[in-house]
Amino acid sequence: MAIAHPASRPANPRFSSGPCAKIPTFSMDKLSDAALGRSHRAAVGKEKLKAAIEGTREILGIPADYKIGIVPASDTGAVEMALWSMLGARGVEMLAWESFGSGWVTDVVKQLKIDATVKTADYGQIVDFATVDFNNDVVFTWNGTTSGVRVANGDAIPADREGLTICDATSAAFAMDLPWDKLDVTTFSWQKVMGGEAAHGMIILSPRAVERLESYTPAWPLPKIFRMTKGGKLIDGIFKGETINTPSMLAVEDYLIALDWAREIGGLDALIKRSTTNAKVLWDFCDRHDWIANLAEDDATRSNTSVCLKFTDDRIKDGAAFAKAVAKKLENYNAAYDIGAYRDAPAGLRVWCGATIEAADVEMLTLWLKWAFEACLEEQA
Repeated sequence: MAIAHPASRPANPRFSSGPCAKIPTFSMDKLSDAALGRSHRAAVGKEKLKAAIEGTREILGIPADYKIGIVPASDTGAVEMALWSMLGARGVEMLAWESFGSGWVTDVVKQLKIDATVKTADYGQIVDFATVDFNNDVVFTWNGTTSGVRVANGDAIPADREGLTICDATSAAFAMDLPWDKLDVTTFSWQKVMGGEAAHGMIILSPRAVERLESYTPAWPLPKIFRMTKGGKLIDGIFKGETINTPSMLAVEDYLIALDWAREIGGLDALIKRSTTNAKVLWDFCDRHDWIANLAEDDATRSNTSVCLKFTDDRIKDGAAFAKAVAKKLENYNAAYDIGAYRDAPAGLRVWCGATIEAADVEMLTLWLKWAFEACLEEQA
């Protein structure tokens, strides 16, 4: 017997983990002031790029002596820029508990051929930071976008560390309280919590990171888009809006609009609150049902942006096929788009709960999740 689906759908069924939903007030006419057809090196282009940098500093509360740059190739480009430019000066520890962190391990060990200490944890778990030697350079993701597991806080990172901390914070920035004094290199992309357009990355450098760049030259050649120094000195223009290559001024305008929205709703505290409120809808849903659970095993490390879920019902015959069927059914009914687990992650669902998502839509989604679960269970019988 066919199970009746809910009568209403989420107003915005876009729960993709990247590109993520636009800000709730988005409309195309908000982009009308974009500097289209103008050089990014013209006064108007430089002004907008600088505004994107300073707006980032303002909303995230980044210290005044930290450098912020807009760089090519999204968060990936920003992370690679840091790895290729800074590693090799001292020992390296690579921490990974999900797909992207594992990717950085591969790049460092196999491409840069650095004899790094690699520490990993299974999906749903996290590396014990108490075991990490921060006299080495340490590379890690703050929030595992594909595992839904995050660093609870920066308490284990010592203030008097000798190494650099290089943190991929792409699905954490603007949704989690990042301890800037514990982070030397931080990267993220516009298309995550702020719902911006893709292809542009941000790299944030502490004074210690700048010192490394100006005192160390890697043994390998650096592609142009990775170079942050010239003649042993930081190319300061990169951190004032003079980008290495040509940015999309349309994407820049879109990011500026998102920053304006963040200011309007109350800044970082409001962004964090929205993300946490959204995620809590799913956390509570899991607590009320014994057939679904958070992939994160410790409540203290569960993500408030990329919430990863697993089905736990013994009646499910093929976990991977079942999860895909649920995600496909929800998409077919326009109830939720792009919520299948990441291809390298355990079978399940991944629901983006960043600040641009509305809690009412997550609430509505839970009704559809329950319906899709029951419908797919009946279909496999």
